[in-house]
Amino acid sequence: MKPRVRQDGASPYRLELLPPVPAYHRRARRKAGLEKGQLVYYGPMPQYYGIGEVKRILGKYVAVDFRGTGRFGVHEDVFEPQYLIPIPQATLPLL
Repeated sequence: MKPRVRQDGASPYRLELLPPVPAYHRRARRKAGLEKGQLVYYGPMPQYYGIGEVKRILGKYVAVDFRGTGRFGVHEDVFEPQYLIPIPQATLPLL
C-alpha cells in the first residue's frame, strides 16, 4: 500500500466510505484473526488514523503502519484487535 500524496494535507483515501465500527460491536469482536500485511482501519473513527498495514502481532496487540493517511498524521501505533477492522480487497479500488 503506497498512499497518494495530496497537497492540501487531506487523506489520499475516501475514508468516508469506511463505516465506523465501535469496539463493542459484534463485527469488531469477531475472532477473524489479523495477519501481517493485512490492510485495516481504526473502526470507531476511520478518518482519525486512515488506512494502515498490519506490521506485527505483539501478543494480544497489533502494530499498524498508517503512513500518515489519517487526520492525526499517525505513522505507526499499537491497538487491541477489536479496534481494527479488516478492509476487503474488493473495497480497496473504491477508496
